[in-house]
Amino acid sequence: MKKLLVLLSFVLTATLGYATKEAGAGTGTAPKPKPIPNYKILTTDSVWKTPANLAKGKPVVLIYFAPDCSHCLKMMYEMQPKLKELAGIQVVMITWSNNHDIRAIKIFKRDFDLKKHPNFTIGTEGYTGVVQRYYEIDTTPYLALYDSNRKWVKAFDKVTKTEEILAALKKLK
Repeated sequence: MKKLLVLLSFVLTATLGYATKEAGAGTGTAPKPKPIPNYKILTTDSVWKTPANLAKGKPVVLIYFAPDCSHCLKMMYEMQPKLKELAGIQVVMITWSNNHDIRAIKIFKRDFDLKKHPNFTIGTEGYTGVVQRYYEIDTTPYLALYDSNRKWVKAFDKVTKTEEILAALKKLK
């Protein structure tokens, strides 16, 4: 009987722990501060980029997105008129694709006229999932903000109002 009670209490504890973890996933709770991940992305120019390509002394925003994600598109449509205001911030947009296929991100870059904004780097990590696992990303867009010293400032891990994102980005400058 004691063994049965011990077993039941163990199962109950494990179940409650799992449920608590799942309830916190994707709820917008800020993740623990993390340094910029060691990503390797293929850009729309067919060039491999890593964090070593980032300019020193400038803030960084890493955006994990999907070119066909309705929330990502809405965010970009709302941010598009304000992109010039973000000129001093390095924006790295990362997605996933089969075999590092860059066709979808080329269209995304064209549709949002991001060629005019050299501070934007857009690329795919393929199916490596390095960035996605690093931040434990459940939904897109996911934004991680870093100051000019590459210190983590804030993350948005759920759909957030664009005004809130832009206000946080302006504080990085």
